[in-house]
Amino acid sequence: MDSGTSSARRSRSGSPDPIASNAGTALPYATRSALHLKGLVPSGVEDFSVQEQRALEQLNMKSTNLEKYIFLSWLRTTNINLFYRLVLHNLKAIAPVIYTPTVGQACQEYSHIYPFLAPPNNVDGLYIPLPEVENIDEIIGNYRESIKEGDEPEITVITDGSRILGLGDLGMNGMGIPVGKLQLYVAAAGLNPDRCLPIVLDFGTDTDKYLEDPLYLGIRQHRPSDEAFYAAANSVIGALHRAFPNMFIQFEDFSTEHAFGLLEHWRHRALCFNDDIQGTGCVILGGFISAVEQAGIPPRDQRILFVGAGSAGVGVAKQLVDYFVVAHGILENEARAMFWMVDSRGMITTDRGDRLAQHKVYFAREDNASTQCTTIEEAVEYVRPTALIGLSTIYKAFSEKILVRMNEINQKARPIVFPLSNPETKAECSFEEAMRCTNNRVLFASGTAFPEYTAPETGRVYVPGQGNNMYVFPAIGLGAVLCKPTCITDTMIYAVSKALAASLNAQERADGELYPRIERIREVSAELAAAFIQQAVREDLANDQMWVDLVKASDTDKLVSEVRRFMWLPAETFEQLRQCCPHTHHHPVMPHSHAEGPSKL
Repeated sequence: MDSGTSSARRSRSGSPDPIASNAGTALPYATRSALHLKGLVPSGVEDFSVQEQRALEQLNMKSTNLEKYIFLSWLRTTNINLFYRLVLHNLKAIAPVIYTPTVGQACQEYSHIYPFLAPPNNVDGLYIPLPEVENIDEIIGNYRESIKEGDEPEITVITDGSRILGLGDLGMNGMGIPVGKLQLYVAAAGLNPDRCLPIVLDFGTDTDKYLEDPLYLGIRQHRPSDEAFYAAANSVIGALHRAFPNMFIQFEDFSTEHAFGLLEHWRHRALCFNDDIQGTGCVILGGFISAVEQAGIPPRDQRILFVGAGSAGVGVAKQLVDYFVVAHGILENEARAMFWMVDSRGMITTDRGDRLAQHKVYFAREDNASTQCTTIEEAVEYVRPTALIGLSTIYKAFSEKILVRMNEINQKARPIVFPLSNPETKAECSFEEAMRCTNNRVLFASGTAFPEYTAPETGRVYVPGQGNNMYVFPAIGLGAVLCKPTCITDTMIYAVSKALAASLNAQERADGELYPRIERIREVSAELAAAFIQQAVREDLANDQMWVDLVKASDTDKLVSEVRRFMWLPAETFEQLRQCCPHTHHHPVMPHSHAEGPSKL
């Protein structure tokens, strides 16, 4: 292989010169001459802000969010510096395009749009078919050849596409989720984009629509048995861990049983995390802490009804139990008794007559005196909840009748309603519905983005809370990459939840909001990552001595400042880009990066 070919393979854009591909029209004349580009590109020399203006103009001309997704994907794989400048300066508008809700549609159409997301032969992750698991070391070797020397992955998001958002089994098409999650890791917490590795385990699909689709790009077979799944998945994860022993592994959108099984098997064997189980619980706990503080009812008197008892629902509920135990001194059995769970068959009880999945047993009621509630309405009447939390993926599961009843039950306190399923087509209710049915009293957080609500009586504008995992998983990943803990414990996750609740500024608290404004996500991520690192050091699990020493110095401001210094930023000028070739501020970031551009977010 000649050096020119090798250089081309190492560039994500496919260009032999990473400076040229990421500078584009900002490439100075002298550099164009040196690279033999004179006459091959337009003569205009622009700064990055003009490029960004043109990209935003093109983005806004797209008529659908899927078209915007395709445009942004192409931009990311051809000019990553410009892509992240655009994202960071327009995060509130672009986050719903590169992730939920648009990523759900993109996944459903992934096999149809894949060739238009990047230049041919662009390496943007690993597709690992079940029949090729025996060749996993060769696959990892191929990936090593495709990346720049020294840019081994420090974080991966891995899925098998079996339970994508609320959309079900999408097979190989689920690759859009790891790609999208890693973009948020970079945008929200400054992970290095060159060291992010999306992976899909192409283990088949049980969705006939895709098996019969002539354009489907995954293997055309049904999913394996549990035994075969675990053997193959563990073989892949084991090989990844051997190849990249310090890499942070995030499991994403596996079926419920497999999600719990993989996390249980690997959480003390490798540095890993499941966002559906731990991340969702973490972000909801952060918002729930804020809601409890504003509800007007003592924490011990909360009665919490969950609708949806999958991995996310049970994971969230267990973290809320831990909160009541740790923060309020409630015994675990008493805290658990504050929770009721409803699944597709009704309220979960030990005498319901069916065999409960293992993860549901912890919350099964034994004190129901043979009472069985088969509907949400019946459960609301029986439990009389102060908080109603939905992770059911059932659209409009929280009917107006249920919302009105929640308001009636909680006349002396503010009702807490968290419809957390996403995308919007799976949300249990909208912000407007919750506000109208509770006389604007609801403490609300959703899993998907909803517009602000203007009360017709007063004209006051209310901002919905969004329990978006984007608030926490990037910070957890950044903290893990920096301090390299042996494992991630529940108490580390809890520390991040507490820090999230504490991150609200004075204006956000005065407005009754449950989460910080998304525009402050980088500021918040630094605070949360610092809290994660502090807890890892307290537990004597951090393996990077620099961070151990910083925490032991007991200077929280210095710790947060140092975390910020290690957060990647796209270059602001051509000179920065040239100095940080190919297109990143590798850890640590140059000091002047904090004074301009995206860091203002």
